[in-house]
Amino acid sequence: MEHGDAERTWDEIRTAFRGEIGEASYRSWIGVLTLDAVERDTVHLAAPNRFICERVSGRFGARLQELWQAKANNVRSIGFVVRAGADGEASAPIPVPAPNAIAPASPRLQISADDSDSPSDAKGHTPTTFKLDDRYHFDSFVVGQSNELANAAARRVAETATPAAAFNPLFLYGGVGLGKTHLMHAIAWEAQERHPDRRVLYLTAEKFMHRFVSALRYKDTFAFKNEFRSVDLLLVDDFQFIAGKASTQEEFFHTFNTLIDGNRQIVISADRSPNDLEGVEERIKSRLNWGLVADIGPTDYELRLGILQSKTEEAVAENPGLKVEPKVLEFVAHRVSANVRVLEGALNRLVAHATLVGRPVTLDMAHESLGDLVRAYDRRLTIDEIQRKVAEHYNIRLSDMLSPRRARAIARPRQIAMFLCKELTDKSLPEIGRKFGGRDHTTIMHGIKRIGQLADEDASLREDVAVLRRALEY
Repeated sequence: MEHGDAERTWDEIRTAFRGEIGEASYRSWIGVLTLDAVERDTVHLAAPNRFICERVSGRFGARLQELWQAKANNVRSIGFVVRAGADGEASAPIPVPAPNAIAPASPRLQISADDSDSPSDAKGHTPTTFKLDDRYHFDSFVVGQSNELANAAARRVAETATPAAAFNPLFLYGGVGLGKTHLMHAIAWEAQERHPDRRVLYLTAEKFMHRFVSALRYKDTFAFKNEFRSVDLLLVDDFQFIAGKASTQEEFFHTFNTLIDGNRQIVISADRSPNDLEGVEERIKSRLNWGLVADIGPTDYELRLGILQSKTEEAVAENPGLKVEPKVLEFVAHRVSANVRVLEGALNRLVAHATLVGRPVTLDMAHESLGDLVRAYDRRLTIDEIQRKVAEHYNIRLSDMLSPRRARAIARPRQIAMFLCKELTDKSLPEIGRKFGGRDHTTIMHGIKRIGQLADEDASLREDVAVLRRALEY
């Protein structure tokens, strides 16, 4: 292919790609590429730096190859090189592995951490890349009532990146497997895509601690401080890990203050709210409450069904012959009420069974394959259990639940217990009333309605209900 023909083909391909991935992604990734050379059956594309080169190769390389082959059938492969100098001419090309051989990881996400299966440098530090999971983007996050605030806040942070969003820090919390890590990865991916010139650092609190300990051991704290205090967006996952670790908390405290003072964004996730983090210093808790604290609550039936439908579409795309009866998804959403990981595991089990034996996924198969899971989550909560848990939470006597006392300190927990009984059991209002000292079903209905209204207005009460619900469901 002549170079002039290749340039015209490249213009056509870029135009097509712009329509596929959108203007913002196109400008960040495809618009900065140039046609470098055409050698025999290989087209070489040049990027201005290694980060863009690796990201385009890993994420878009296969599709670019398809488009080239559709336009010029003599093109067998796409090569990527880096031209780092002005106009791509000042430095020699740096070859990058083919798309199939490269993981979509960013050097802007590199941290130093101890890792026994990686080679160490002269000081004993182990260079490693904390890779983001390519499955975890915003477009694969299913939104429901229990996570809509967290999702909206995460998107705003990713769009803003730096200077910081109106709320800084953003603190995400919720139980195991409810999507905290998914949102953290999605923020990092989106922020890096929208703002490729800004430095994004994602890691777990455990990695933060290990890196700090390593810096102390090898007297390299200056490099550590420079690394963590020069980022534009810092994301720390599983923050509860550093509870009780005084030195690590001290370092995090100063890192936090430096970034906030510089109007740079911080996002933190944990399994509980800042005020409930035992073993964390009060001054850190106070700072974690400065911005927006967003709860990711337990999944309801509608959200579980939406997640299953989304994952089923992905499974069918990967296995074109796969057939899944709609009633199966409704059955799983009803009967497996645990976190998202368990839900996805149930679906994966059904898909594996179907593809291995060559059968469609039917309701009978679901009963057969998921018998142990269904039995595990078939335990029915009782009204007695709910009353006992609520009484313990509010430090009142169980007998107060049944008494006629109307003091607010008693009446409000009693109404919360009524609300949870309606939400978490299949008991009728008259049955619930009988368990609350023989109260009329209209009284129960009033209590349930009142808590529903207050939960919309009072963040503290809403959090109490969410905490109790998690404790009862898990």
